[in-house]
Amino acid sequence: MIKKFNVELEGQIEFYEQYLKIINPLLTYDDIFRNNTDGILNGNLLEFKLNITDLNACLFQTIKYLSSMRIKGEPIPANILLISLNTATAYVYNSADYLKYIETVYVGGASKKNVGFLAYDYVSKLQYAENQADEFSLIQLLRENHYTKIHIDENCIVGWAEKYYRENPQARKSDFIGDSTGKVKIIGEIREPNKFRDYIYAYEGKDNVRFQYLMDKLNDTIQKKNLGAFYTPEPYVDKSIELVRKAIARVPQGNDYIILDRCAGTGNLEIRLSDEELSHCIVSTIEYYEYKVLLELIGSKVRYIIPPTEKEDTFNMGLVRGADALSEEYINNPVIKQYIDNPKCTIILFENPPYAESNGTTSVKGAWKKSFVVSEMKKENKGKVSNDLGNAFIWSAFKYYLRQPTDSYIVYSPIKYWKAQHLISKVFIDGFAFNRRFFHTNIDACISCILWGNEESHMETFDLKGYNINKQNEIEYVGVLSIKKINFVISEKYFDNRCFDDEMDGISCNLNGTEYLAKKNCVQKRFNENIIGFLICNGTGFDNPDLNSGITICGRYDGHGFFLRTDNYLEKLPMFCASRYITYNREWTERARIMKSGDGADKFFRDVKNGILTQFLLKCLVFTCFEMQNHMRTFIGSDNRFYRNNLCLDSTNGETLASKDLKKLKAGKKENELLEMWESVLRWAKKTDKYNSNYTYGVYQIFAELNTFTPDEETGENKPDYPELNGALKSLKQKVKEYYNSEIVPTLFEYEFLK
Repeated sequence: MIKKFNVELEGQIEFYEQYLKIINPLLTYDDIFRNNTDGILNGNLLEFKLNITDLNACLFQTIKYLSSMRIKGEPIPANILLISLNTATAYVYNSADYLKYIETVYVGGASKKNVGFLAYDYVSKLQYAENQADEFSLIQLLRENHYTKIHIDENCIVGWAEKYYRENPQARKSDFIGDSTGKVKIIGEIREPNKFRDYIYAYEGKDNVRFQYLMDKLNDTIQKKNLGAFYTPEPYVDKSIELVRKAIARVPQGNDYIILDRCAGTGNLEIRLSDEELSHCIVSTIEYYEYKVLLELIGSKVRYIIPPTEKEDTFNMGLVRGADALSEEYINNPVIKQYIDNPKCTIILFENPPYAESNGTTSVKGAWKKSFVVSEMKKENKGKVSNDLGNAFIWSAFKYYLRQPTDSYIVYSPIKYWKAQHLISKVFIDGFAFNRRFFHTNIDACISCILWGNEESHMETFDLKGYNINKQNEIEYVGVLSIKKINFVISEKYFDNRCFDDEMDGISCNLNGTEYLAKKNCVQKRFNENIIGFLICNGTGFDNPDLNSGITICGRYDGHGFFLRTDNYLEKLPMFCASRYITYNREWTERARIMKSGDGADKFFRDVKNGILTQFLLKCLVFTCFEMQNHMRTFIGSDNRFYRNNLCLDSTNGETLASKDLKKLKAGKKENELLEMWESVLRWAKKTDKYNSNYTYGVYQIFAELNTFTPDEETGENKPDYPELNGALKSLKQKVKEYYNSEIVPTLFEYEFLK
């Protein structure tokens, strides 16, 4: 008798429990439930339905799964099994019969819009519950480990490259896409499959021009770290060419000019220039396979490529000998030098420099860190400026190439090199702001593209015209975006560096506010009755915002902050508020354009002293008490001290410092709504099993310790053990965002905490 199911997942689990033990008992459900499918078992893709009423639609759904897998670089199972649970029927198809559909790119959910597809007849129909021979055939199928080969194209090559480098960590780009053209005839995996011989057909393209816009993404892991990214989306290229033509218009009458791009990649910045403009271009790229594509695409049109032809020694461990723009050899390249030394030639640089940097949490170990240019740049620039690869290009452009007032530099880069790092002080002529997401990244952030003149300027602000790219790959104007220089970092003006007679036998905290027990510690373990917490507000930008901002009950183990003291903690809270800006304002126009600063400190302290900002500081306290990055917790430390959270409003065990000070707040409707929500959160928190009546709880500790979840047996999804508490926390979080943007942010900008 065939068992009937009411829930599809229940039937799936029973199916796998029955057959896995005779197929491979070592496999887990995590091994099988991959790529959003109902299961991939050896060379089989399984799709379950309670009752299959439309084989065509069901099969088309699996084809979409396989299409997605191909794009990700996942092997394509040879067999597709559509399983109707309540009839115990398996319909078997060969995925090879549908290769042209698998090699199509689909948009949207795999389970939607499948009606209308016409499938071929199934290979077999197996009644596995009632027919022993059919069940045997099913078991044999599930044991098969065969795959359907796919063709490599521009839609899937990145996925297969990432798989190749994951499985072969020592492999280089030549091992993957090498071809027989040029002096170096390393034949790569895509042309003579070895590791992937069961998964892909040999790519028959003579060269790699088809992948010209993906060459940066095809670099091996080491090269990606060393080289950064070169790709620029075409709609943005067209806008930047407007700046190139403005630069050309600046060329004095009777002068020749060159357009120099030292990091051209495959030339996608240049390919939209006119033939006349290309005839003035000198280009180079350091990566060998990009160089070969560059030669193929524009080698006959530009004035010069470095090197102009491939020699026996051009290939240098995946790089191009003589094309390292950060080397002394390149700076002294005789072809470029003849133009720089010619007063009747105007120099225009047009570049999207590679991007790699150390943000304080990672170590940059690329070879470029030891280059000639970086070494020279360090002599003139102190601090972290030299940690950014793009900065090396920008600094060297003005140091070694631009000599006359009419010379120009059109450069793509995050604006911090001018705004916060003060790398250059040149005249701004024109510029755009673009969305970084379209530069082969996953981050919405602001990238500037600016035409600089070669004259000194001490301007404090300028405007960029902002452009996004829509789903139709068309450019859209979003308005004027103001760029303002930062003169003082926030730590210079606001950190509390006073000396106290602190005890040095305290403890330190993890990022999540719990006690840090490991040996490596970068903060002094101070204790004082006047210490209520430790505030972290690092850097000017908003990279890693949750790492670079926060409040803990004790010094955070990695340092980079200061101790909050009872006598002046209120005036320090705007720093914490400023550090949360990007969390509640995630638009691309904000990240990497808006930064933290200490420029308004004099006005701020004056108005604090005069009482003008008393209510604002109390509003900052309201926000701090309810913001999730306030990781203050109550606990007993390993030093046997009781650490009580005083930056919260839980007065169950007596007033906290925050609850006392907030009595001075002239609470309005918005504050009262927040306080009412907080009371709801605390009420539900007290009903949880893990609630400790001796503790003083803040929002984060309630979220982290009391708002627990349990996996649902049917769906596997985590469900809250206390839905009322979970819902109250969600409602509070949304209201905090609204409160922050309406009541806190405007004043942060007014006093230049945000700029």
